[in-house]
Amino acid sequence: MIRPRAVRRHVGVLAALGSLAAACSPLTTFDRLVPKDRGGVRVAKDLAYGAAPRQRLDVYAPRKACGRPRPVVVFFYGGSWNSGTRAGYAFVGRALAARGFVTVVPDYRLVPDVHYPAFVEDGAAAVRWAISHADAYCGDGGSVVLMGHSAGAYIAAMLAVDPRWLGASRPAVKGLVGLAGPYDFAPFDVAASRAAFGQSPDPAATQPVTWAGAGDPPALLLYGSDDTVVRPRNSQALATKLRAGGVAVDERAYAKLGHIGILLALARPFRGRAPVLDDVAGFVQRTVDTDRR
Repeated sequence: MIRPRAVRRHVGVLAALGSLAAACSPLTTFDRLVPKDRGGVRVAKDLAYGAAPRQRLDVYAPRKACGRPRPVVVFFYGGSWNSGTRAGYAFVGRALAARGFVTVVPDYRLVPDVHYPAFVEDGAAAVRWAISHADAYCGDGGSVVLMGHSAGAYIAAMLAVDPRWLGASRPAVKGLVGLAGPYDFAPFDVAASRAAFGQSPDPAATQPVTWAGAGDPPALLLYGSDDTVVRPRNSQALATKLRAGGVAVDERAYAKLGHIGILLALARPFRGRAPVLDDVAGFVQRTVDTDRR
């Protein structure tokens, strides 16, 4: 028997989905309505990794007792580099934490207040924070996987493949997980990319495909076959460049999923659409286990 409260909840979720169809907007309404994984819990909120108001982050961890230090996943949300808030991504943090990972979800500064490379610099600062503070949450600061969706996947990819940003901290990054990321989009022919990157004197230097190659961490690149916002060719181009450098790449396309669908598949009610969470969790664990041997 379906209870009226459950019906109302799922109707609300579907209404929220309708408002998200056009782009990767803040997911606070969806996050508030969607049922979450009980095996993961938020253990810290609104911690500063920098002085700016948006340089704050939340931390999620498995509910079960701590044993061996756990892998750390730093998740960057999308929003065309001009929108988004970590408040809409508890469903992601708790999902990953329930699979055994300490998960850090940072905010970062946005266009028009900043432009490239400020949001990448914020991402690097958040990763350095995660490396330095992981042990406080039973995390392994030497076993970090960077993950992101859309514009957040761009940030994760730049930190993984471009040594300018993390410097001496880069060896702690053991893997990259990109969901529907833009990795090869110069010249800048849409409003969002022009606003974020149009002032750069060297457009090629802003692109993950420019930097990808030998020595980069293994990557899992996921995308929906029906994505018309960030075309699958972005993931395919990055995969090709990484493989040419001898980097292990797992590239997966999900049939009948679009740009938002691949993210929503991480949420409990929508996991039947595609095994995104299973694929991510398997990759993170395999990557870290291989590195620890």
